[in-house]
Amino acid sequence: MSGNFNFHSTNTALLSVKSVEAPVVVTSHEFDERLSPSLKRLRLSKGLLERVAGVSERRWWAPGSTFEDGAIEAGAKAMAEAGVEPSQIGLLINTSVTRRNLEPSVAVKIHHNLGLPSSALNFDLANACLGFVNGITLASNMIESGQIDYALIVAGEDSQRVQEATFGRLNREDSTRQDYLREFATLTLGSGAAAAVIGRAGDHPGSHRILGGVSRAGTEHHELCVGGEGGMYTDTKGLLEGGLELVVTAWHEAQENGWDWKGMDRYVTHQVSNSYTNAIIKAVDLDKERVPITFPRWGNVGPASLPMTLAQEARTLHPGDRVLCMGVGSGLNTTMMEIAW
Repeated sequence: MSGNFNFHSTNTALLSVKSVEAPVVVTSHEFDERLSPSLKRLRLSKGLLERVAGVSERRWWAPGSTFEDGAIEAGAKAMAEAGVEPSQIGLLINTSVTRRNLEPSVAVKIHHNLGLPSSALNFDLANACLGFVNGITLASNMIESGQIDYALIVAGEDSQRVQEATFGRLNREDSTRQDYLREFATLTLGSGAAAAVIGRAGDHPGSHRILGGVSRAGTEHHELCVGGEGGMYTDTKGLLEGGLELVVTAWHEAQENGWDWKGMDRYVTHQVSNSYTNAIIKAVDLDKERVPITFPRWGNVGPASLPMTLAQEARTLHPGDRVLCMGVGSGLNTTMMEIAW
């Protein structure tokens, strides 16, 4: 296959990346208890979420708190760490999958509550779990073109509503094993938020240079994972196979385009489950010790997953370290982006 999107940044940097954990811990054991009637009726054993997916717990927002509040908090923390004032932000991109309504955008409330200026362009960018990385790429291009000085990328996710709806469906008397398998991935989702500030590397010595990367689309797989207001339905086997093919193809074409990612100090991947993570590690021969794992306690936090993991790893990264961000989003799309720490 050809047509791999190859992009380079020359003077763009990640100035900060921060995360916010939703405060209410909900264990997979609690999910099993909620689903106990259907598990018993369908003769399915408890503990599948931990044994198969590797997800022990995930988080929900506290009553009265929302995913937007989490994104606002993460954005404020990211600007403070970067030393950038709200008045300096020229672009806000919200990349959340979660939304309360079709319009207006989620970004407008975040823009307002962060006190960003009227001159700051703001909108939602939706591309499933890949949205945050896409947002960074778009912001980098706008900074390098001279359109803006600073960009704020945010994502806030809330899994509770869709999981509550899933409990109701799976506990109906007419639910089947196939229903459980199709909605199993929904039970691995989690809530949380993340934000990053992007600016010019030349204006911030010691910042983390965004070098560029590759993207590839496999849209023939657009029906393998479909989510909406009522739930998410996944062909787990097909999604794994299609995603792996896409990642491997993009990885090898990246090498042909001059990228050398064999010796990275950290591989920060979108967090899904044991099987997905182990399959990607094996497929492109990554050093497992350099792949941080967060899904056992956060679950799959959608587009916030990768930046939340990167924010955690930032505490132990050192100047000169090479970091590769790797994500796959429903649709399917994949992006790999290198950051020089």
